[in-house]
Amino acid sequence: MSTLEVNTIDSVSGTSNLTIGSSNSSQITLKSGATLTNFPANTPAFYGELASAQVVSRATVTKITGMTQNEIDTNTAFDGTTFTVPSGQAGKYYIFCSVFGNFSDSGNDGSKIQLEIYKNGSSVREATYSANTNNLIIAEQKSVSAILDLSVGDTIEMYVLLSDDSAGSGMKAGGGGQATHLGGYKIIGA
Repeated sequence: MSTLEVNTIDSVSGTSNLTIGSSNSSQITLKSGATLTNFPANTPAFYGELASAQVVSRATVTKITGMTQNEIDTNTAFDGTTFTVPSGQAGKYYIFCSVFGNFSDSGNDGSKIQLEIYKNGSSVREATYSANTNNLIIAEQKSVSAILDLSVGDTIEMYVLLSDDSAGSGMKAGGGGQATHLGGYKIIGA
């Protein structure tokens, strides 16, 4: 093994690419303490888990709020409820969310869980689970994700609809842990 010690490596004048390694190289390793700079990052990035269960009205599309547990917010663009694309950050984003629909306090007879990603106040992606009458829901996890073109100022929010057979009350989006969450990040190079 040979060691090359230099302060700067630059490409040949008139070219814009610098190739490190060869077709026989399998990896380049940075030693402990070394850092990479000027590389693109998957930011803005945001994530939040529902801090405590949120009771929702039966068969009513409801915005999920209070996703402040284990929050990540690289660009101060997520308030635990709404992500707003910051200035200079338009592009393609991967958005994901999940809800834990819990019917244990409303008769253990859940019939529908619907989860939606909203962009600028309108549903753009949906996942639904409907139970048959012989197999009612006590609790169920539902997830949905999307790749969306977002412009500066666009907003992303999460909505759910929970319904049960007996028109009861007390159904909720589960909180604590990772059960109910919303997150996303800008995709590099897309």
